[in-house]
Amino acid sequence: MTSKSKSIPVNTLAKEFDKGIAVGKYPIADLRLSKEAEYSHRHDYHFFILQEKGTSYFEIDFEKHQIKEPSVIYIAPNQVHRVLKAENIKFYLLAINNENLHSEYLKLLQEISPTKPLPVSSKHLFLISQAFLLCIDLFEERESKLYLPSLKDSCNTLVSLFLSQYLEKSKQVDIISRFYLITKAFKLVLDKNFIQDKRPADYAQKLNISVSYLNECVKNTTGFHVTYHIQQRVILEAKRLLYHSDKSVKEIATELGYEDYAYFSRLFIKSTGMTALTFRNKNHD
Repeated sequence: MTSKSKSIPVNTLAKEFDKGIAVGKYPIADLRLSKEAEYSHRHDYHFFILQEKGTSYFEIDFEKHQIKEPSVIYIAPNQVHRVLKAENIKFYLLAINNENLHSEYLKLLQEISPTKPLPVSSKHLFLISQAFLLCIDLFEERESKLYLPSLKDSCNTLVSLFLSQYLEKSKQVDIISRFYLITKAFKLVLDKNFIQDKRPADYAQKLNISVSYLNECVKNTTGFHVTYHIQQRVILEAKRLLYHSDKSVKEIATELGYEDYAYFSRLFIKSTGMTALTFRNKNHD
């Protein structure tokens, strides 16, 4: 069983990466030395991985991914994750904080998150790996007078290549209907406010539209009403805390904005088909 703490660990960039950017190319040996990778944690930065070869096994927010082919992986700051296993792997990593990201890229990343690992073609694999190599070279040129601006610009170019892969995949809905735009806006607002705001009216007010129109947009785009999405976001956070911390169910209910512990318990059972304690016990490693 993985070790638990009172809350989910948030790992920050090491002091030697005080500019808010870290980039490198790693063989499997380095990954096995990293105990951080083996245990569930969050980052306070954006994490981009290009898997060039080998097989890896990631767990991201309770979903296991086996990655056998060249792929891009984006892990957002709020996602709980760990590396379960890796075989004969070679990959590139970029860690970058909000301050170093172009504002437009940051907005797009928030819109596409959460994402799943995405296979890349040989053409795009070459392009992204070349961009990584440039970033690595610039990362190591610490004495350059233009060190941070040139590193920042090159890393943002790399982020744009990652984004283009995910945006290409979602192009089928990119003829962007108003319903889709409003649903994206709702999900962004939801992720920031789900603890204090539990009613559809709270989100309709923030988006300056009626509750009925918000429900129409979200239902048409996703197949589910606003209330469902609010509850699912709360339940996801509850699962994270149950699995990755030793807080009691009552503490978790309070932390997620439910003073009525009985109501929270019923909501959890309705959403998952089991009690919160059963979920915690079932998911012990």
